[in-house]
Amino acid sequence: MKAISGELAPGSVELVYRWVSTIFKAAVGDRLIAASPCVRISLPKRTDTEVVPLGVSEVEALVAAVPEPYRALIVFAAAMGLRQGECFGLTVDRVDFLRRHVRVDRQLTSALGGVPTFGPPKSKAGFRTVPMPEIVCATLAEHLARHGPGPAGLVFTNTLGRPLRRNTVGDMWHRAALQASLPAWATFHDLRHFYASLLISRGCSVKAVQKRLGHQSAMETLDTYGHLWPDSDDETRNAVDQVLGGLVALG
Repeated sequence: MKAISGELAPGSVELVYRWVSTIFKAAVGDRLIAASPCVRISLPKRTDTEVVPLGVSEVEALVAAVPEPYRALIVFAAAMGLRQGECFGLTVDRVDFLRRHVRVDRQLTSALGGVPTFGPPKSKAGFRTVPMPEIVCATLAEHLARHGPGPAGLVFTNTLGRPLRRNTVGDMWHRAALQASLPAWATFHDLRHFYASLLISRGCSVKAVQKRLGHQSAMETLDTYGHLWPDSDDETRNAVDQVLGGLVALG
């Protein structure tokens, strides 16, 4: 990592590190190696830490570019905002088509020998129920009708019907992202950012976004997405004028 840090921009170094780290984490989860070497590594500080969400057209292009068995996964991640492990670990019994919501109470941690192993969400706040839009209901219903559930009732599997692995999905993502002309920095996690930006653009409150994403605090949500909320200068002026406007007549 140190050898390439001087040749790549900080953002590129982080992208490479995340890609390599994901591969080693998957290897540890599959018990191919005892521990990941990607620990205690100091990355260059990024000069721009603000999230830049993907656009609607970019997500649509990505959905069209991925192989058909993975399209429902991309739609689900973009429209629900779950973390990657939460998406991979989604099972049919956690999907309520009648009440139109998804219960998030675990994530896929490994799939040794094709047998899924589940663990708790990232934090206590990760235990949540996320409303399911109609587009997701229809997409999941069609996906399950075509491919059926996988081991332990998994909704999303690979082309062989086995649990998803991060490196496999990563390889698929990179090929599709290139075809869809996505920015080089875009990863699966950017679908979660897209979901957050969509809620914000439609006027959802900080608390609503925090709850849907499973953040531990509103501060975490603001630190990540605060710059995406629309400017409130005009609202502030109008509010004061409406209340104190009468002072002009008195003056």
